[in-house]
This record gives sequence, structure tokens and C-alpha cells, in this order.
Amino acid sequence: MNTVKTFMLMAALTALFMVGGQVMAGQQGMLIALLIAAGLNFFAYWNSDKMALAMNRAKQVSEAEAPELHRVVAQLAQRAGLPMPKVYIVHNPTPNAFATGRNPEHAAVAVTTGLLEILNRDELEGVLAHELGHVRNRDILISSIAAVMAGAISYLATMSQWAMIFGGGRSRDGEGGNPIAALAMIIIAPLAAALIQMAISRSREYLADQAGAEISGHPQALAGALQKLTTYNKQMPMQVNPASAQMYIVNPLTGGQLANLFSTHPPIEERIRRLMTLAKR
Repeated sequence: MNTVKTFMLMAALTALFMVGGQVMAGQQGMLIALLIAAGLNFFAYWNSDKMALAMNRAKQVSEAEAPELHRVVAQLAQRAGLPMPKVYIVHNPTPNAFATGRNPEHAAVAVTTGLLEILNRDELEGVLAHELGHVRNRDILISSIAAVMAGAISYLATMSQWAMIFGGGRSRDGEGGNPIAALAMIIIAPLAAALIQMAISRSREYLADQAGAEISGHPQALAGALQKLTTYNKQMPMQVNPASAQMYIVNPLTGGQLANLFSTHPPIEERIRRLMTLAKR
């Protein structure tokens, strides 16, 4: 169900982007927007992993540098039927983890130094299995494309605003340039794109939790790890680029109730409840 929901949301993002192009410049604008979307997706496919690792200052570690971490990742990758991913460490006292890579053959998992300090073996396996679940489900690619598309829609909204100011936005055949549609594009489209992107992220987190529980065989350990990580991240939030916050297993950013409404992560209580239900089975 979550997989079907994801594809529907991705289609909605693409449609929203094309509608934005049509609002700006009619049929011609819609076709241009489609070509731009294809180009952006191609760029995201090849570069999202490098950007994510650089943005979070992750450093690759060899088996000699982190033998136990490599051993756990290798065992879980074998259980999941995946190639051995590259292993990275982020030097940060706040416990957290993320995965990146356009496909299983080019995947990487990264953990913070804080995570290695506070989790026991079963909890560490649960967290790493969750990240390998993202790799197996190709969630990183999906999330990267969604982020690029949402950013492009926001850019279109800005262009619509300037077109209204300077009276542009019509194609040669007279289409486009509807001021009401342009106003809707400016106000509604970026918000809708952000909400769709967040819904995609939340759906993929549930799927990765389920995959992580299956790969590790310890749903309750993953649930315990999520609770620990959430508590620590509330006490000492990570200083990360908001654009990369959705990648982490728990939200590294804090906020009030309004911020929670726009969170890229599902409620931690619901994630734990689902994992404990799996444990009972």
C-alpha cells in the first residue's frame, strides 16, 4: 500500500510541475517543464549520493578503521541479499544514521559517532538494517528525485511571481498568463509540493522500518533504538542542512507542534507501535 501511495505522490509532483509550466507559458511551457523535470531527475540520479555525503561531512572508513561496524553491515547486507555498501562515519555526538546511493550497487551507509556509543549490538543491527531497507527499496533515489522536483516547483512559483510583476508569462499562441492561475501557482504550488514530498518521505520510513525488522530479525531492538535516538536528538539536535534532514532515521531537527505537522518523518510513537506489532507476530 505504501509503495502504491509513493508512486501516486511522485506522479502528483510531476503533474504539479507540468501545470506550473503551463500556467507560465501555455502548452509550450508545459513541454519545457517536462524536459526540465527529466533533466533534473537525471542529475539527481547520478549525483544525489555524492551531494548527501558531502553535505553531511561523512568520511569513508575502511574495515581496518572500523572492523565491528564493517562486520555488522556485511552480515546484514548478506541477509538482505545486497552488495556490501560503502561505510561512512559522521563525527557528531548526536546519535543518528542515514543511507544514500542511487541503487544497491552504489550504496553507502553512514552512522554518527554518537550512535556507535549508545546502542547495543541488537539495536545497532536494527538501525543498520533499516538503512539497508532503504537501499533495497531504492528509497534514496525516490526521495532525491522528490526533493529536486519540489525545489523546481518552488522555482517555477518564483518565476510566476516575476512574470506577474512584469506582465510576462504568455506563450506566442496566447496561452498561459492567467493571473488567477499564476497567483495559485505562487501561493499553493510550493506548499502542495512540500506536503507531497513529506508524505513520500513518511511512507518510505514505514517501509524501511518493516524491512529493517525483517532483515535484523529484532523489531523490538529497532523500536528501542528509535526511542533512544529520538530522545537524544531532542536533547542535542544536530546542526544539519534542512534539505538532508529527511535522510536520517530519526528527525535531527526539532520544532514545535506546527513544525511537526510538516515533518518528513512519521510520528515516532506510531513507528514503534508498528514495530512492536511485528515483534508479537
